[in-house]
Amino acid sequence: MVTLKTTWRHTPPMAPPLGGAQGAIASGVGYLGAFKSSGHQSCSYTAPAEKQCSLSVTMSSYYETIIFYNDNSSEESGDYDLGYEEPCNRVSGDDFQRIFLPTVYGIIFLLGIVGNGLVLIVMGYQKKVQTKTDKYRLHLSVADLLFVLTLPFWAVDAASSWYFGGILCTAVHVIYTINLYSSVLILAFISMDRYLAVVHATKSQSTRTFLADRVIYVAVWLPAVILTVPDMVFATAQNRVSRTICQRIYPQETSFYWMAGFRFQHILVGFVLPGLVILTCYCIIIAKLSQGSKGQVLKRKALKTTVILVLCFFSCWLPYCVGIFVDTLMLLNVISHSCALEQSLQTWISITEALAYFHCCLNPILYAFLGVKFKKSARNALTVSSRSSHKILTKKRGPISSVSTESESSGALSS
Repeated sequence: MVTLKTTWRHTPPMAPPLGGAQGAIASGVGYLGAFKSSGHQSCSYTAPAEKQCSLSVTMSSYYETIIFYNDNSSEESGDYDLGYEEPCNRVSGDDFQRIFLPTVYGIIFLLGIVGNGLVLIVMGYQKKVQTKTDKYRLHLSVADLLFVLTLPFWAVDAASSWYFGGILCTAVHVIYTINLYSSVLILAFISMDRYLAVVHATKSQSTRTFLADRVIYVAVWLPAVILTVPDMVFATAQNRVSRTICQRIYPQETSFYWMAGFRFQHILVGFVLPGLVILTCYCIIIAKLSQGSKGQVLKRKALKTTVILVLCFFSCWLPYCVGIFVDTLMLLNVISHSCALEQSLQTWISITEALAYFHCCLNPILYAFLGVKFKKSARNALTVSSRSSHKILTKKRGPISSVSTESESSGALSS
């Protein structure tokens, strides 16, 4: 009787972002032969999304050590009986990601740059931000714009490998984390602001001003920055057999606890807790509006954009959070592992993660179609821009028909 030790590595889909941590399989294939065996698996973790598992198998007259590398499979742990089962085949999923993720990231990047850039330009033309909601949305656009600037890096990483070094790897992880937490916390603040404006309209002006001008920096941006400390410490680029990856690399002895802890932090702090605040505020608002008192019609119109913005955010992020929650349950052996579930979960997380990133584009789109005040500000900004262009052309080329220019400006204002 001798002992066979089998070692392989796994890299599961997990944020931030999955595209940055996924790519080609660094393949190594081992052959156990046609025999029946049983054994015990023990795992140690060497990376944020990677663990090394050793499987001791007892059998007769055979010994070999085999190493499997799979940069894209989900985490597994626990005791297994070995028969003729082969490692999960993830090649088709990897091919899908190498095409799907860069394409989607490119679309989100273009829409996010144009949309959020337009929001910042329009608000820049305003002499001052008039409403509390506009201030929150300005913060949201800044966070989203910073995030979409990282997507070209993740697109290249998903298609091929990480070519940008350790410093940029850390930077894009930090920006991802800041955007994740600041976005949902800002939406929670918008909900609280709407609650105060509707339910306590006559007594809340000073409180709303204090929240929008002071508290948002302490309760939104400061926690978001603090939560990036693990990214600053652990996120780095690391060479593998066939590619370079950009991941959080945790200490081997405690990597399991870091991995599980950050996943639950992602779900709780980035989704569940702010979601409870948002749902509570809007339930109270709906109850108030249902009373049908005077002036509520105007308040319903004012709430329309914000409510849809919040609903779109949760529609984008909920499927992804469900995916990583199920993946975490597999990591903890709460859900039994199977190749079919692993492959389906890999595809599900890749698609829903891309869907989640579309929230960066929705903010300016909702402004354009639903925000009446934003439309007026955009017209004013276009008018100012048109007049500035007219002055420049007049200086360079001489007088231009003032009738034509004034007509165009009037049309922009009245549209």
